[in-house]
Amino acid sequence: MKLSTKDKKVGIDYVLIDINKTMLGYFQSETVSSLKDGFGGGRGGAPTIPLGVGDAVEVSIFEAQAGGLFIPSDAGSRPGNFITLPAQQIDSNGSISVPYAGRIRAAGRAKEQVEREIEDLLANRAIEPQVVITVTERKSSQVAVLGDVNDPQKVEISSGGERVLDVISTAGGISAPGIETYITLQRNGRTATISYNKLSNSPSENIYVAPGDTIFVNRERRTFLAFGASGANGRFDFEESALSLGEALAKSGGLLDNRAEPAQVVLYRTVDAKTLHKLNIDTSSFQTDEIPVVFRANMRDPSSFFAVQKFAMQDKDILYVSNHDSVELIKFLDIVNSVSSTASGVSSDVVATRDAVREIAN
Repeated sequence: MKLSTKDKKVGIDYVLIDINKTMLGYFQSETVSSLKDGFGGGRGGAPTIPLGVGDAVEVSIFEAQAGGLFIPSDAGSRPGNFITLPAQQIDSNGSISVPYAGRIRAAGRAKEQVEREIEDLLANRAIEPQVVITVTERKSSQVAVLGDVNDPQKVEISSGGERVLDVISTAGGISAPGIETYITLQRNGRTATISYNKLSNSPSENIYVAPGDTIFVNRERRTFLAFGASGANGRFDFEESALSLGEALAKSGGLLDNRAEPAQVVLYRTVDAKTLHKLNIDTSSFQTDEIPVVFRANMRDPSSFFAVQKFAMQDKDILYVSNHDSVELIKFLDIVNSVSSTASGVSSDVVATRDAVREIAN
């Protein structure tokens, strides 16, 4: 941004684009990001969930016959040749303890791997040992669901795997309108955000979650600003719908017949440089990838009414309806009228001129 100390004008470069058939295809829908592109996991089976620190496990040891290391000789009176060790948590070092096998590293490994290792360590002592590990509590395999959901909580992932919408459902579902809700997935220092509607309508985006993920559900109140010669100025909500430029004009009161210049309806927005490159617009003079763009619609051209109905509004757009040149002249004459009352006949001349201009404008 350049600031001139001489005329105090803000010198921000921008791109001017007329809304027409050629550019319309690039702005008919709001740009959305992707979860599958950022993290993958949309296809294939559920990811393998390893054991982790804090998980509670039970270790059951089977022997082929009584009289072994764990099964006494009188085991015939027992329902099966096995014992189940008391439940234990995987400690902070990632280990569990098994009698005669010692301490076994468990964290970060599949339970089948740990079972095979225990069997190998007991093979010379027990009679054909078989080991089964049962996970009774998975504290290491949880996903935090926060924000605008009805029941924020940590959701435990099962071995069958859960997807993003599954854990949101477990947390009570979203508490805001879907069209204004955005889902952010945080994993290992990486972040991706997608609209809830896009997520729910695109199965490939509903990816599997992983232990330690954080899902933040956020309602973003979508608004646009309207200024100038429109029926109402101020901030307007999209509410629970998508808006086109034509609908936004109607929502803000339309164009004032006695003030507006229909050929100069403009919309202010920042657009990524990649999109502008597709329109063969040179952005080399800009220092960032977010380029200020002014979109202009000529409502004197009947075809523009069809175009503005297809041009999608985005959150935080600024809509401006320019004043007709005659309005600026009337403003000037009103100023002259207020400061020249001492001059004979000037007031009546100004009033007559102003009325004449208004008749021409109408």
